[in-house]
Amino acid sequence: MALKIKVVQASLLKHPVRNIALIVVGGTLLLGFVVCWSIFGYYYIKYEHIVDERLQKPLFEQTAKIYAAPKEVRVGQKLSARAVAVELRNAGYSSDGDRQHSGMGTYSLNNASISIQPGPQSYHSEQGATVTFNSGLVSQISGDGGQSLEAYELEPELITGLSDQNRTKRRLVTFNELPPNLVNAVTSIEDRRFFDHGGVDYFRLIGALRDDLRSGRRREGGSTLTMQLARGFFLTPEKKLKRKIIEIAITFQLEHRFNKQQIFQLYANQIPLGQQGSFAINGFGQAAQTYFGKDVSQLDLAQCAMLAGMVQHPSFLNPYRHPDRVMQRRNMVIDAMVETGKITKEEAIHAKAEPLNLTQTNIDAGEAPYFVDLVETRLVQHLGDTDFNHEGLRIYTSLDPDLQREASEAVAQGMKAVDAQVDKLHAKRVKQGDNSPIVYPQVALVALNPHTGQILALVGGRNYGASQLDHAVQHRPPGSAFKPFVYAAAFNTSLAGTILTQPPPQPQADVEQVSTAQNPAGQAAGDPAPPDPGRPSGIFTAITKLNNDPTTFEGGYAPANYHHDTRFLGDITARTALAESENNATISLAQMVGYNNVAALARDAGIKSARGTPSVAIGTYDVTPLDLAGAYTVFANGGVKIDPWMLASVRSASGDVLNDYTPNSKPILDPRVAYLSVSLMQAVINSGTAAGARAAGFTAPAAGKTGTEHDAWFAGFTSNLLCVVWIGNDDYSDLKLDGAKAAVPLWAGFMKRAVQLPQYSDTREFSVPAGVSIVRLDKVTNLLADPSCPTDYDIAFLDGTAPTQTCDEAAGDQRNVFQKIFGIGKQATVAPAPVGLPALPPPSVGSQAAAAQPQPGTVPPNPEEQQKKKRGFFGRLFGSKGDDNKQATPDPQPH
Repeated sequence: MALKIKVVQASLLKHPVRNIALIVVGGTLLLGFVVCWSIFGYYYIKYEHIVDERLQKPLFEQTAKIYAAPKEVRVGQKLSARAVAVELRNAGYSSDGDRQHSGMGTYSLNNASISIQPGPQSYHSEQGATVTFNSGLVSQISGDGGQSLEAYELEPELITGLSDQNRTKRRLVTFNELPPNLVNAVTSIEDRRFFDHGGVDYFRLIGALRDDLRSGRRREGGSTLTMQLARGFFLTPEKKLKRKIIEIAITFQLEHRFNKQQIFQLYANQIPLGQQGSFAINGFGQAAQTYFGKDVSQLDLAQCAMLAGMVQHPSFLNPYRHPDRVMQRRNMVIDAMVETGKITKEEAIHAKAEPLNLTQTNIDAGEAPYFVDLVETRLVQHLGDTDFNHEGLRIYTSLDPDLQREASEAVAQGMKAVDAQVDKLHAKRVKQGDNSPIVYPQVALVALNPHTGQILALVGGRNYGASQLDHAVQHRPPGSAFKPFVYAAAFNTSLAGTILTQPPPQPQADVEQVSTAQNPAGQAAGDPAPPDPGRPSGIFTAITKLNNDPTTFEGGYAPANYHHDTRFLGDITARTALAESENNATISLAQMVGYNNVAALARDAGIKSARGTPSVAIGTYDVTPLDLAGAYTVFANGGVKIDPWMLASVRSASGDVLNDYTPNSKPILDPRVAYLSVSLMQAVINSGTAAGARAAGFTAPAAGKTGTEHDAWFAGFTSNLLCVVWIGNDDYSDLKLDGAKAAVPLWAGFMKRAVQLPQYSDTREFSVPAGVSIVRLDKVTNLLADPSCPTDYDIAFLDGTAPTQTCDEAAGDQRNVFQKIFGIGKQATVAPAPVGLPALPPPSVGSQAAAAQPQPGTVPPNPEEQQKKKRGFFGRLFGSKGDDNKQATPDPQPH
């Protein structure tokens, strides 16, 4: 022993410098080790409290989830069992063969049937059903007790979750809901030893540090999934040594608190995976819906590999912008899965051959963001604050996802055509020396169920990512889309037997003589005009003659007819006036009815800004597209106004009902008045300013009205769907395009798509109420058609107000047989509606119908004098130019 000590001492004495250096180095290393552990311990203890505090709260905000309206399965519907299974899977149901059953419900799919069993979290009661199919149709629906059902509602589909304060969207998933291929893809490319290491992969970390030293740059590398999770939850993205030390400290704490499956679940819900519009997409659950339109559990191998590959750099690997990059990265992930033994080479070859199969990029179609924003606004109104978005509420709405997709696509296609027209107008202005910048317009589309008020689809702009301003709720003047309310107010007077007489015309040349306080006859502003003994009078009908000459109305208001069209000057029928959107004729009618009566009707229908002035008749008072859609339910729903609604029910995260909402309704018009108005509006589409809808191939029975007031409007409806389209500029400048050219084609495109869907395909003719008759009239005389008058049309009349003469019996009709066959020549005198009408039943509904009373000072109608003129042979054959048939005149420039 003494000998060994002496040898060591001799060795130390022999190399004193080297030995001292070793001691210094060893001491330095020991000191460095102590310092490093001290620093690490300091941050570990410091961030232990921060982690504890953070973990005491929910790691993810339980934002409210927005659900669509339930879809209905009906006997006789064209449908398959597999299609129903897809609907249920998208709604959160699980198959009875799945390893874990969903609390939403389960289903069992057979060859010719599907059995549905709602769970405790279902929107419905837990009553199940079995739906049987035969030859592609639903043949039978049976309840749990074996009872036969005509229809059964499926579970509502989840549209989206409300975003948090940072406009981040995520769909929370559990580890068991993640497909194994996704777990294997992520670990193969990001952290192969995830399930083996204790949070830090030291070999990988040392390799990353070595690469940093060699490159002279700080790179992102060496991080395990747990380290990425620590960084995402607690740290900033800066790349410094201090942050890496803190990251490791937090990693150890997370590994201590959670098992590997829990850590992966947190990672799967937290990881950023790109951007959609103005929203950040976080987590695999939301990414699966965003990029593939499906639940994460339904992803195949190639789709799992794509999402796993995006983790590295989501913006650089955006599959919509850079599909080639994404495809290359996806295939790299698939190769990594082969290397780790997670899949076979054959599976890899098959997965690499698969295209990306991305869902559509239109966020408006998939998640209805304008609709969802409006839902959030309504929730605040109902619930009083915004705390509801942290409670995981389930919000059930009115939205039809299928119709929303069609609406979004129709808007996208329709606005391309509008932009082309804007480009042409701009090019024309440039040639004329106008170098003002081109402005592309905005758009709104609202679709309702006219009988329930259910908002089925809503598009508030052309691109939500570019602008979140919802134009569906912005106030703009509707122009001539308001005019049907004038004619409805006039039909109200017919119920009471009121005789309307046109006041004396006031030429526009005398505008300076008109008082701003009273009209030319001296009555108070807004009151019905006094009669003119020299003008035709009678109970208002579709063939009542209205003066359409340029006129100055009270207050000096002197509007022009659209495009200053001269083909419809003089007296024209009410049907023509509305179909061709003639301004002076419509204001003349409003003057006879009373501007205040027109405005009161409009306010009852939901156009709250309307006031009793001449300009009210042509839509100068503003309204939102959504409110106009609600107002039009008065016509489409038999006189009953239904307030548009989007909230059906609010429930807790576990499915307990917190609030159910019922729509408000109010009778406004007598059903007869509503139908008579609809009859006039049908002529707008069939032969008037909206005839472009027919030219575009939309053939279903429909009614509507165009509008142009700096903006372009069209409001129209079928028996089961009402749609309003608005197009205009955000800066309120004149669009220079009318409703017929801009709004009608878009409306027609949407409605053509809608009627292809099963739920809107069964369009019918509008129901004729009791007390209204459909009469066939001669186009030339507007009298009852007979075989000698071959050109005719159908129009509705209140019982007792239709003409009684036939066209062949018309007094003063001097046409020969050739003129009658070809519908030419001097028109016969149109006999006014008889004054002595049979007693009419009292108005059944509506304050406006009840308010219409006979006006004083009316006189019996005076027939027009017939002036005769000697004519030659061709004059006798073809007729001289006289009171031309307005109905047969070619369509003018639309309004």
